[in-house]
Amino acid sequence: MDAVTRLLSDLVAIPSVNPMGRPLQGKGFLEGGMSDYLENWFRSLGVPYERRTVAPGRDNLIARYESPRGRKTVLFDAHQDTVPTDGMTIPPFVPEIRDGRLYGRGSCDVKGGMAAMLEAFARLVKERPADSASVVMACTVDEEFTHIGSSQLAASPRMADYAIVAEPTRLNIVHRHKGAVRWKIRTRGVACHSSTPQLGVNAIYRMGELLGALADYADMLSRATPDPILGPPSLSVGRIEGGLSVNVVPDWCEIEVDRRIIPGETPTNCVQRVQTYLHDRLGESVIWEFFPPWVNMPPLAQEVSDEGGWVAQVRAAVGEASGRIPELGGVPYGTDAGPLGQSGLPCLVIGPGDIAQAHTKDEWIELDQVQTAVEAYYRIALALG
Repeated sequence: MDAVTRLLSDLVAIPSVNPMGRPLQGKGFLEGGMSDYLENWFRSLGVPYERRTVAPGRDNLIARYESPRGRKTVLFDAHQDTVPTDGMTIPPFVPEIRDGRLYGRGSCDVKGGMAAMLEAFARLVKERPADSASVVMACTVDEEFTHIGSSQLAASPRMADYAIVAEPTRLNIVHRHKGAVRWKIRTRGVACHSSTPQLGVNAIYRMGELLGALADYADMLSRATPDPILGPPSLSVGRIEGGLSVNVVPDWCEIEVDRRIIPGETPTNCVQRVQTYLHDRLGESVIWEFFPPWVNMPPLAQEVSDEGGWVAQVRAAVGEASGRIPELGGVPYGTDAGPLGQSGLPCLVIGPGDIAQAHTKDEWIELDQVQTAVEAYYRIALALG
């Protein structure tokens, strides 16, 4: 077994499940086990590193390689957490190699990319090529839910000239993606016995009116001026709950809203526009309240028209490693590049694997791509020095 496959197997075998806002604790949840492994890995490599606490049980790991004569520094970023394992049809933390693929939760999103970045980082440390860029290797937390790890990293004093974020792009180059803002809306009512509903006010019925308004708003957004690469913005309602019992008229109902943002929009303005629309549409007929968003992820909009500039250098480096010129494009989902890019750090998203395999019931990644990614990340560091 080659080094990067062995490293990837180790990473997949460590549960690092993001509870996604649910009150889940105990072994397997959060990134503590991954952080312990990474700390030992960096210590064994003999490089300076920091373990920065972001939230209880959640630490970013940040290591640094100083190039002998490099004039620039590149940040490699990969997140430690995975989505939950509900509904998986394979053992999530028993890495299995079959037909050139490695199976397991997080293999594609994004432990394959992390393993490739770490192996490229280790190669730089051992070989010390004279004119490569210096590299900051950041292993961040909570990418799958709130991006607090990358947000803290972005708020820190700037430590690099460029950033490469690992996500499954099939080693194509993503320079543009949507952001997201997510928040809760609650309607209020008056509870009473369900045998006399006329004595109460049903909060679920009120929410029904509000949902109808949001459906119309979402339809309006779908016809808004689109981004030339990403298309139009969007809004959807993903969760609803309310009431105490079927024999009690509910005095509350709550939904969770997901608003996808295109470049030129901000999370704050997007929420404000929804509030204004609901006020104008519903007036005083529905009493509702907005809760502060728990996700405020900006979009990525990296300029790529600089012929001969850093993007062209990265593209050439990935092409040399993979044997083909990678495509430049955008994706509808968000990544840690959103917060990093908003801080003013030039960012691209590049990694092995296909997003179609991310979060699936039998998640897997092609090992050939992981091995190619090691060479790609190594060549990126050489090119940007």
